[in-house]
Amino acid sequence: MKFFYRPEIDGLRAIAVCAVILYHAQINISGYELFKGGFIGVDIFFVISGYLITSIILKELVTTGSFSFKYFYERRIRRILPALLFVMLISLPFAWMYLLPYDLIDFSKSILFSLGFSSNFYFHYSGQLYGAENGLLKAFLHTWSLSVEEQFYILFPIVILFTFRYFKKYLIHILILGFVISIGLADWASRNHPSFNFYVLPTRGWELIAGSILAFFEITKGHRSKSKRLNVIFPIVGILLIIHSIFFFDDSMFHPSFYTLSPIAGVCLLIWFLDENVVLTRILSTKLFVSTGLISYSLYLWHYPTFAFARINELFDDNIIEKPIFVLITIILSIISYKLIEKPARKKKIKFNFILVQILFFYCILIILNFVIILNNGFYKNRTNEILSKDFPKNHLQYLKNSNNQICHDNIHGCRFNTDSNKKVFMIGDSHMASLIFDFKNRIVEKNYQFLTSTFGGCLYFPGFEKKVIKTKKLFGNCGDDYHKQLKRKLLKNKNSIIIFGGRLPLYIDNTFFNNQEGGIEGKDIKLKYYPSTKKYKNIQKSFKNEITEISMNNKVILIYPIPEAGWHVPRKIFHSIPKKLVLLKNYFEPKNFITTSYKVYKERSKTSFELLDSIKGDNIYRVYPHTLFCDNIIKNRCLTHDDKDIFYFDTDHPSIKGAEMINDLIMKEIKKIELESN
Repeated sequence: MKFFYRPEIDGLRAIAVCAVILYHAQINISGYELFKGGFIGVDIFFVISGYLITSIILKELVTTGSFSFKYFYERRIRRILPALLFVMLISLPFAWMYLLPYDLIDFSKSILFSLGFSSNFYFHYSGQLYGAENGLLKAFLHTWSLSVEEQFYILFPIVILFTFRYFKKYLIHILILGFVISIGLADWASRNHPSFNFYVLPTRGWELIAGSILAFFEITKGHRSKSKRLNVIFPIVGILLIIHSIFFFDDSMFHPSFYTLSPIAGVCLLIWFLDENVVLTRILSTKLFVSTGLISYSLYLWHYPTFAFARINELFDDNIIEKPIFVLITIILSIISYKLIEKPARKKKIKFNFILVQILFFYCILIILNFVIILNNGFYKNRTNEILSKDFPKNHLQYLKNSNNQICHDNIHGCRFNTDSNKKVFMIGDSHMASLIFDFKNRIVEKNYQFLTSTFGGCLYFPGFEKKVIKTKKLFGNCGDDYHKQLKRKLLKNKNSIIIFGGRLPLYIDNTFFNNQEGGIEGKDIKLKYYPSTKKYKNIQKSFKNEITEISMNNKVILIYPIPEAGWHVPRKIFHSIPKKLVLLKNYFEPKNFITTSYKVYKERSKTSFELLDSIKGDNIYRVYPHTLFCDNIIKNRCLTHDDKDIFYFDTDHPSIKGAEMINDLIMKEIKKIELESN
């Protein structure tokens, strides 16, 4: 059976890759994100892949009665790996220069999992939400979709061959059943397990199978649609469905789910009803569309690391010049990659054994280099200065563990230490408080207190309210009313204790990340919101005030006032100030351009939080003011984040160890005051 090239399919690829690139470029006009549904381009690719792969397999089975796995996987290897390895190798030096040690380790892990066709699992289990602000800085996050396709390429031919040999007449029934099960699972998981749903083959398979079903009918019927009228109408419907999804879908929707049927149906209509006599076919077959489609794989590979490194270096702001420049750079790199790597690798005249040897060689190089990076902790001592190296590694939120080696942070049961003591100190709050507990535990246990923790990322003590994700309406972690009720019972039961409350109150009250109004913008809107589970309180401020007041009746309460936010990612800002020619040298450079933010902006941002905390009255209320450590009114009303010896900033991503120690000093002073008053 002869294979016919369909140029309009390459034109469809062009639409898909342009949608993805424009989505990741975050093109804004007057604050409106123009291509907010551009992520649907990946789904278009899945349908096309399912259609083409199934066509190849079934045509060979129908024509010869057999199937060559060797030839099939040779074509896939030629198509996928050379360009992917090339992009990875070129990206490594930039990662070395521009990524902080812990980011470099994450980068290396993502490459290793991508080489193992499993980066989708890595990004899911590492908690990376696709479309989240920090995800835009991960150079190979986009390889999750390649891993899904690669897993499909490994499993699907085996399923098709087995079915064709033993259950040939039921092949279409099995495909349809797989489609129905997969989309049903996707719709359910989109509401219950959104991250898992987004990343894995079982909930993405229906998109690939949609293309497979088209291929089956085309091959068994010997043709696609022959109706001239339908061939005019349905391609228009299909392209409108795709355009609608690109401009009007957004990342708050359930996806993939039944909602995703719209663009998938659009792609299927185009594949089935386009023929050479349709105007849309001629448009998609023009040189511009076809040429873009031919380099679409290289475009997809290059755009994400290019944008990520530009963002890391703060070169990807919302202006009319910078983003188009990096889009142009992506196009140039893609053309070079296609001409020099991708196209030659696919030529049959170049023996596969020659290509395979080179692939294995560079595979080994990448595996060795990235394992060395991981085993050496990102070479943090060699790649950073004295300040940064002292504050490595990042995850001191995870330092404190209980006797069962369980991390105390984000642990529903919390942790207890020195349980023989009757004097108790609780620390309650979000990741800001979690960053204090490792250092604080040692101090408080030395004073023979029992220490109890209850900290969750993004969760403050607001009884009567639950934190839910807008996108899914599902509970955010364990931050629900049940948790608050359970914690309240525990706190009221343990009378005459010291209870420390703190966290990023301005973040929860304003529901937005921090913008220091000097270019340091922490992120977009938080996209998380509190929804009341009871009608006891009108808002979270009322809940916090009343509940803390009640607890303070029989306990000493220490309130931690808002810690100044930076806006900038401080370690990255310091790291980028180090001249790159010295990046391999150790401790040769100390930054002198200290990073500061406006004290005025801090006061405006924290005004409502201060008012709330100030309104909580009582003899048992004690207060800690971290801003007195960071903000120096003598230096032009600025808040300093580091000096020439230590970092002492705080932010959501990376609270500094020194900053935690300084705040704990203030807390210990309040505890000493409580002890003196008690005596």
